[in-house]
Amino acid sequence: MATRKDTAAFILEQLGLPDRFSVKPMFGEFALYADGKPVAFICDDQLFVKIMPESATLEGRCERAPAYPGSKDYYLVPEDVIAAERTLAGLLLRIGEALPLPKANRPKKRG
Repeated sequence: MATRKDTAAFILEQLGLPDRFSVKPMFGEFALYADGKPVAFICDDQLFVKIMPESATLEGRCERAPAYPGSKDYYLVPEDVIAAERTLAGLLLRIGEALPLPKANRPKKRG
């Protein structure tokens, strides 16, 4: 089931920092970026946050689940936490700070 654009818009609205967060479509789902680094996925209209030391505060409040078939586990963040948790944006920014910048795409060789 593909994620609806309004779900991604709702999550971005709840995070409240449009200059720091963005989403990009990905195979009918979305990747959520903090300062240009992928920190979560929005799949099947649900938010899946990377499991890292920076996201440990979600342990016990969120179940672990794969974002898509065959993926590793992520924290599955319930809608009430997205809507009410004002520290979620800071948590996602800390995850982004801990991640390396994505590698630049290499130009394709012609030949």
